[in-house]
Amino acid sequence: MSIKLLALELYRSRQDVARLEAQCEALSVSSRDDALEELRQSRAELQLLRKMLDDKKESSILAVRPRVY
Repeated sequence: MSIKLLALELYRSRQDVARLEAQCEALSVSSRDDALEELRQSRAELQLLRKMLDDKKESSILAVRPRVY
C-alpha cells in the first residue's frame, strides 16, 4: 500500500475514532459496552495504521539515502 493510501486510511480512522468517542460520551452506562468495544477496535486499527505509515516513511527514507563506501 502506498504512503498516500495509508495516509487516507489513517485520516478516516481518526475520524471514526473521534465519532465513536463522542458517541460513547452521549450513551448511557448500560448501553455503552458495545460502543466501547467498537471504540477499542477502532483505536487498535488507528494504531496499526500509524505504525504502518511510520514504517513506510522510514523505509522510503532509507531507500533514498546514497550508499557511502
